[in-house]
Amino acid sequence: MQLSNVRAVITGGVSGLGLAVAEHLVAQGGKVALFDLNDEKGAAAVAALGQANASYQQVNVSDEAAVAEAIEQAHAFLGGLNVAVNCAGILGAGRVLGKEGPMPLSGFQSTVMVNLVGSFNVAKAAANRIQHNDAGTDGERGVIINTASIAAYEGQIGQAAYAASKGGVVSMTLPMARELSRFGIRVNTIAPGVFWTPMVDGMPPAVQQSLAASIPFPSRLGKPEDFASLVAYILGNTYLNGETIRLDGATRLAPK
Repeated sequence: MQLSNVRAVITGGVSGLGLAVAEHLVAQGGKVALFDLNDEKGAAAVAALGQANASYQQVNVSDEAAVAEAIEQAHAFLGGLNVAVNCAGILGAGRVLGKEGPMPLSGFQSTVMVNLVGSFNVAKAAANRIQHNDAGTDGERGVIINTASIAAYEGQIGQAAYAASKGGVVSMTLPMARELSRFGIRVNTIAPGVFWTPMVDGMPPAVQQSLAASIPFPSRLGKPEDFASLVAYILGNTYLNGETIRLDGATRLAPK
């Protein structure tokens, strides 16, 4: 897929990894529809990307009806839809047995609803629209890219809910790719390691340096641009399908 032909829905698109993907795609001539919950950041993102290139919609990714409607609106704005990138997610940190007792079930449920159910919800709604596209190279009609985490493999103490939600994203990648292959839709997942986030920005320099030193090579935190460039590569390589790619500088999470 040529990046200039990309017409993409990006969840969590007004900041962090999602915004970096939007910036990269628009710079290459693509158009994007950003789904998120922050109207102020959404307006700023559209202003920076250009109103002809980007739109913003306030969307709860775990709401089936809202996502279906937003996909149709995005399709109309973009003049088509051939890519969905799921970057929306929450940390959902908490111990199974904390100082104040067992984790409330609502905490586990909300994390899974956003990270796993939300990713599935957007993917299936996007696929429903993408299946009608004309076939391109190798019969491809579109691409879905989900975001997991290395916590799916090495969840730390306090990450039971988060790791479970991201593990679900990893596990649904292959069966979804196999099923959607008959429509010419590829499905891949990226599992990022420790990336720069607003939370990391607020940490003392010594803590930031310690985090960076824990990464074998390169010994730095991941940059949103690193994630965006991998998204672009996945879009361009039609033979890459049903795969989860770790993007982590060879780091492995310790228990805590």
